Amino acid sequence: MELALLYSGGKDSSLAALLLDSFYDVRLVTAHFGITDDWEHAERAAETLGFPFETVELDRDVAESAAAEMYDDGYPRNGIQAVHEHALEAVAAWDVDAIADGTRRDDRVPTISRAQAQSLEDRHDVDYLAPLSGFGRHAVDRVVETALDVQTGPSEEIPRADYEGELRVLLTEEFGSAAVGDVFPPHTQTYVRGRQ
Repeated sequence: MELALLYSGGKDSSLAALLLDSFYDVRLVTAHFGITDDWEHAERAAETLGFPFETVELDRDVAESAAAEMYDDGYPRNGIQAVHEHALEAVAAWDVDAIADGTRRDDRVPTISRAQAQSLEDRHDVDYLAPLSGFGRHAVDRVVETALDVQTGPSEEIPRADYEGELRVLLTEEFGSAAVGDVFPPHTQTYVRGRQ
């Protein structure tokens, strides 16, 4: 069965790929808006893990709307959520049996409710999987420690291919360089360099 997994090159989506690999033909998919070439980081990570990789270009209007919403809100939650839902919709339209992401049990954003998952499945005739939905952050960290070589550090310094990088560019272009710090609290990112 064919499965498209939204992939950032970080530990969560990489662990999700490893967990699903026994049951599906996993294809790692990075969603982007064509604003930066950050998707190349995910491509390199996918290559080191041995998974096929593709990209899907999303509607730039969604990114611009998300950046404006984030700026107005003063925090990233609603904008990131809107982008993630748009990405899932885009990938669900592919000719695959299932779609997945690396969301964890204790993620604040993005999250997909049971109703949203069922709607995706019904409208696109695919299965939606969140294989880490029962894992907390510490459980993920312990499993990843045994399976993956991971680089960890401040968001500004770690190569990544999640939505955040392109949204940071849009925030800077539209609202100035201080906007990024106003919207995004300091946090760490991960990047997978390979298997252990």
